[in-house]
Amino acid sequence: MPPQVEAEPDGEPAEQAADQIAFDINDFPGGARTAIEAVLMVVDQPVTDEELAGALEISPDDVLGHLKDLERQYDDEQRGFALRAINNAWRIYSRADYAPVIEKFLLDGQHARLTQASLETLAVIAYRQPISRSRVSAVRGVNVDGVIRTLLTRGLIHELGQDTEGGAMLYGTTPYFLQRLGLGSLEELPPLAPHLPDVDVIDELVEQGHG
Repeated sequence: MPPQVEAEPDGEPAEQAADQIAFDINDFPGGARTAIEAVLMVVDQPVTDEELAGALEISPDDVLGHLKDLERQYDDEQRGFALRAINNAWRIYSRADYAPVIEKFLLDGQHARLTQASLETLAVIAYRQPISRSRVSAVRGVNVDGVIRTLLTRGLIHELGQDTEGGAMLYGTTPYFLQRLGLGSLEELPPLAPHLPDVDVIDELVEQGHG
């Protein structure tokens, strides 16, 4: 049976309703440039100017011009962050000049206790790595974007590259994770994996969540 598409109150499928989101980019304060900034603040991996152009419904050339202007602006103002393009994809990064500040903040943060949500998410990643964000969400039944960012910041997980099939970012635990647990390798983890869904079940949950 094909996955059911949730209907909006007026009876239209949710996917069609999403396609009907319309706006005039010039109606936003600051226009396209500030709209690009807003998108860059929420992306969890670099985006291309073509992707931004499609989302904002303006030309890639205009997007590229705004990106380069923002890059120069941040550099001229010596902001704590910088806009950089790596492999033709753009993302906002903390400026390298402030690495000592960032390092101290992250190290100090290691002493704070993880929340229950963080511990549960970390367990899923540890036993099912490499695993994508959507699959972690499927297992836990909640959005894990904020928790993933916390675990990345703490240095307990890291990005392992993109899934060859769907292109989603995959995550796994770090050597620091093993160090904190006093383990020599992942093989020394307690036998909790049987209590987590199999990969096929996780895939089914992901499909249901996208239905």
